[in-house]
Amino acid sequence: MNTRLIAARVLSRVLQDGQSLTTALDCPSFTFDSSKDKAFVQAISYGVCRQYHRLDFILSQLLDKPLKDAEIKALALVGLYQLSFMRVKSHAAVSETVSAIPKKKQWAKGLLNALLRRYLREQETLEAQANQHHLAAVSHPDWLIQRVEHDWAEHAAQIFHENNQQPPLVLRVNLARTSREAYLQRLAEQNITGVAVDFCPTAIVLDKPVGVELLPEFAAGWVSVQDTAAQLAASLLDVQAGQRVLDLCAAPGGKTAHILESQPQLKEVVAVDIEANRMQRVNENCLRLQLSPTLIVGDAAHPASWWDGQLFERILVDAPCSALGVIRRHPDIKLLRRPEDVVVLQDLQRNILNAAWSMLASGGVLVYATCSVLKQENEQQIHDFLADHSDATELLINADWGIAATHGRQILTGTAAMDGFYYARLGKQ
Repeated sequence: MNTRLIAARVLSRVLQDGQSLTTALDCPSFTFDSSKDKAFVQAISYGVCRQYHRLDFILSQLLDKPLKDAEIKALALVGLYQLSFMRVKSHAAVSETVSAIPKKKQWAKGLLNALLRRYLREQETLEAQANQHHLAAVSHPDWLIQRVEHDWAEHAAQIFHENNQQPPLVLRVNLARTSREAYLQRLAEQNITGVAVDFCPTAIVLDKPVGVELLPEFAAGWVSVQDTAAQLAASLLDVQAGQRVLDLCAAPGGKTAHILESQPQLKEVVAVDIEANRMQRVNENCLRLQLSPTLIVGDAAHPASWWDGQLFERILVDAPCSALGVIRRHPDIKLLRRPEDVVVLQDLQRNILNAAWSMLASGGVLVYATCSVLKQENEQQIHDFLADHSDATELLINADWGIAATHGRQILTGTAAMDGFYYARLGKQ
């Protein structure tokens, strides 16, 4: 099957059917002749999602009336993305995209050929028009633009820009197996270069992404892939030998594993996630790292069905959230997330926080984390929690990363190459 047609069908599944980009790309009916073809389809699919609002605006300028056929519209976006953002020769981008039109839709050949060629003729004017159109210029949905500009007026332009960039590949070195300096040397021997993150002792940001199969001793558990921001959770928990630790909403297990790596003398680490298939990923990751947490498939908001009644000294609430801080890794979030989702998630976060608090021992520490940049999911959530719980005290995070919020600490997307993240620490009296 033509790679451009596969990309268009992937995008149709996202735009029309509401599938995640990951799910759409994993469709078994899409077969590839080579890994190069698969990478090409992935690059186009991710790229169109990143630049969808810009490309859709340009497409609207090229059409007299909207395209009703979702597949042909997706092919038009695929063509425009190649011409605007990829190093594909323009004649090849046009001819290959037009030839990708299925036989039963030959009526669209002339239309698609004409609009792509017109774009080439008027590219400078069309791109200038897009730059003057606020939604197209930053390529985000209107509701999200308004929310980010409201919460982070001075930083909104940075957030929008960083959301549209390809993210770095970041490694977490397992310090129980090797030192970061030694692992950087191992990488250099494989001609893989990266830099150590000064405020996070386990993090290495690679200069260029590589497949995990190329990482020295990956299979042996020396290193994992995890964004620097996510690596900060373990140190904020400050786990001590002999403690019981609870990791709620734990999948895919990166933070669970890091907790165990950072303190091998814990009494127990219990990892809970509501989805069995996601918990399987936690199991696979921990097996590779030779770690043995207690894994439970259960609802974090309703622990009665799975909790044994024993209190925990440390709890990590890795709360379900809008994930607006990881848009650069999952650009389909811009297309799939709705403002009403945030309200539902806020209620869920509140319920999980309350449930977690009931399982925390006196003198214990709870770390609340999201990968969102919205204040209502972050500092507002903690403000409300503290108002409702007289036995809760905020434990200040003194750090040289992120921004001190009213409560907790916010990392904005792209700062020090990190994903957007939020952390707050709470102590129980």
